[in-house]
Amino acid sequence: MSETLTSGTLTNEITLTRKDFVSDQTVRWCPGCGDYSILAQVQRVMPELGVAKEKIVFISGIGCSSRFPYYMDTYGIHSIHGRAPTLATGLAIANPDLNIWVVTGDGDGLSIGGNHLIHALRRNVNMKIILFNNRIYGLTKGQASPTSKVGTVTKSSPMGTIESPVNPIALALAAEATFVARSIDSNPQHLAEVLSKAAAHKGTAFVEVYQNCVIFNPDEWNALSDRANRDEVTLNLEHGMPLIFGKDKDKGIRMRGFTPEVVALSDVSLDEILVHDATSKPLASILGSMEHPEYPAPMGVIRDVRKPTYAAGIMEQVAQAKAKRGTGDLNKLYRNDDLWTVSAREENQSEMAGGLPLTLDEEYLDALGRSAVATTAVQDQLTEETLSALNPKVPITIDAGSSLARAIRQMNRHNIGCLVVTDEEDRLSGIFTERDVLMRVTGLVDDLAHTPIGDYMTLNPVALKADLPIAQALHLMSQHGFRHLPLVDEENRPTGIISFRDVVEYLNRSLG
Repeated sequence: MSETLTSGTLTNEITLTRKDFVSDQTVRWCPGCGDYSILAQVQRVMPELGVAKEKIVFISGIGCSSRFPYYMDTYGIHSIHGRAPTLATGLAIANPDLNIWVVTGDGDGLSIGGNHLIHALRRNVNMKIILFNNRIYGLTKGQASPTSKVGTVTKSSPMGTIESPVNPIALALAAEATFVARSIDSNPQHLAEVLSKAAAHKGTAFVEVYQNCVIFNPDEWNALSDRANRDEVTLNLEHGMPLIFGKDKDKGIRMRGFTPEVVALSDVSLDEILVHDATSKPLASILGSMEHPEYPAPMGVIRDVRKPTYAAGIMEQVAQAKAKRGTGDLNKLYRNDDLWTVSAREENQSEMAGGLPLTLDEEYLDALGRSAVATTAVQDQLTEETLSALNPKVPITIDAGSSLARAIRQMNRHNIGCLVVTDEEDRLSGIFTERDVLMRVTGLVDDLAHTPIGDYMTLNPVALKADLPIAQALHLMSQHGFRHLPLVDEENRPTGIISFRDVVEYLNRSLG
């Protein structure tokens, strides 16, 4: 942030670059996924907003698109399926100064989240919603989504879908959204322009982005993505400009009765061509319904109107209530009406109103206290014996700055599945396991010799002390799928490492 002098007044000017919004997390989408393009354009637009990073929040639900908050170096919430608009609504009310972005997909936002999306739109909550539409469920491996076209063959519709698809633009308009727009991942310049306009909108801005799923629905947007042909099949909207399209700008949209019609400009007067008005709800409805193959796909801002935001309306009501009744007293509210006192039960009462003896609950509790849970000898042994009985192995330590190549050599040399990573004071800071190698490194990292292990290790792992019972280690391994657990002393310095195999060998010894 820098300070500049404007007209004699000292003001704060926020100066950020795209790099300021790139997090330290490795982006993990399928190679060629359209999500990469959307992420790049969002990171490109953010510095232009003049908003401090600590005032920006990205909220997502569940799906491929919902990894988005991890890749933005801002505040973020990875919420539950379909509920991102709900969390965003609460946040917008609690802190109206925040710049809130919701990232969702056609599955997350229009199936389980459809209800929440509609109400966020109709309330005009001050948030920006980007809906990635690839017309397929990608994260769950290729089932039909709410936007899949009729007849689409998928794993969940092997004979073709029979449901009418949801039209996200028409849905947003029906919910009285104040800003509705569409773009596509393959046209980054257009996408950045639309996102900038959405960011400038006060209220709910809804942006549908046609996004390519290269694995499960790779051909969905081919016609719109082909640079050689896209001008023939897309209609770029500009407020106040006629609806003209085509590589040679030789086609237009006019109305024939209540139906839009594609015409050649050489056959009609220019006065017959519709002029885009982003404030017109009827025109927005017409554009939102142009999904049939005979029409070009409208791209850009379809509707942009101004209405009071939800938070502003609530704050106005709060101010009116305070002016009329004064500042509220929460303690007084709690103690206002409908209170009663629960008095201690008299000892000489023999029966309750229903005729049951008062001693019934005490007798029941006494019986519970007397009942013992039977355990086996092995269970008792695992509870009584400490981890030191497993003969923990001496940990092989390495520092976070060491290369992946060195770490893998160490694992091979010592024939171990886990390295313990320590800091400058020899305290435990992470572990690097064979699972990390298989799931996070193999096939994904090209330069093993110059990539530090710290980028791929498991940070702040669960660690135990050697005097704890074996049963506790087994519980953690079962609950979290751990294969290795480091042992540490009172100062968090590694003293040993145990594995599930050590437990098995211990049991073999004990039972043999």
